[in-house]
Amino acid sequence: MGWGNKNKFERSRVKVSEAGQLTDKTVSVRRVAKVVKGGRRFGFSALVVTGDGRGHFGFGLGKASEAPDAVKKASEAARNALIKIPIYGATIPHQVIGKFGPTEVVMRPAVPGTGVIAGSVVRAILEVAGVKDICTKCIGSSNPFNALYATVDGLLKLRMPAEIAAARGAQLEELNYKTF
Repeated sequence: MGWGNKNKFERSRVKVSEAGQLTDKTVSVRRVAKVVKGGRRFGFSALVVTGDGRGHFGFGLGKASEAPDAVKKASEAARNALIKIPIYGATIPHQVIGKFGPTEVVMRPAVPGTGVIAGSVVRAILEVAGVKDICTKCIGSSNPFNALYATVDGLLKLRMPAEIAAARGAQLEELNYKTF
C-alpha cells in the first residue's frame, strides 16, 4: 500500500466471503493531468470505501481516463482489501488516535443516539464499517488521503476489552471498563 506499518495492515485483512452485502461510497473523484510533449493528458483518480456495516470495511484507489472507470477500479480494489475492526455495541471500544503524516484523527466512543459526528472521509469509513455512535476530530491536514490513512491507523489500534484484560493477565472487572 505504500504507507505506515504494512505488516499490521496485512494481519487484519479478511476475505470478501466473510463479509456480508457490501456497500460502496465514493469519497473523492479528482481530475489529474499529465504534461506531455503535445500538451496535457487528463485522467481521473477516485477514492472509494466499501463495507458491510458489521465491522468490515476496505478502501481503494482507482485511476483511469474516464471517471466511471476510475470509480469501478477503486471499488474493486476496496473489495479486495477488507479489514475487520472491533465494534462494541454501536460504537468503538475505547478512545484512539490515528496518525498519518500531518494528520491526526481522534475517535471517541459515544452514547447511543449520538450518531456519527465526523467529517467527509472519516464519516464515510465509519458508516460503511457499521459504527453508529462516535465523536471524531480531524487535526492538521484535512487532505482526503491523509485523513483516510489516519483513520485506518486508528481503527487498526482498536482492541476489545477482553483482549486487553487477557494481555495484561487481569480479569475484565479489574479494568474498570466504562460501558454505555
